[in-house]
Amino acid sequence: MDLAVIASIAAVLAAAVHAYIFVLETLRWEAPATRRIFGTTPEHAAASKQLAANQGVYNLLLAVAAVAGVVVALAGARETGLAVVLVGTGIMLCAALYLVGTDRSKARPAVIQGLFPLIAVVTALVAIGQAT
Repeated sequence: MDLAVIASIAAVLAAAVHAYIFVLETLRWEAPATRRIFGTTPEHAAASKQLAANQGVYNLLLAVAAVAGVVVALAGARETGLAVVLVGTGIMLCAALYLVGTDRSKARPAVIQGLFPLIAVVTALVAIGQAT
């Protein structure tokens, strides 16, 4: 399979994960199920609602960047699209690495947040390298 296709699939999956995180952090932050996921109390969720929503918007924008890169690549500008994929998924990967690097107990969420971006970054870099 073409590495650009693998990078694109991984980028779309990463975008889906980050769009889901957006929903949790902006639309469902105070819901009991979301509080269980993030380990927050009702009081903490209420006090941090604005901060969580802001973070959720960042996650959504990263998802949009990853999908935009895939769309550009599919439209025929393969290397340009892969470069945009790298921006979006590279930031996602860095955030996951930061999460686990600053709190080892967050390894599971870091893997959930960072696995698809890692695949996208590695395969996009190799695909771009093969094209030059």
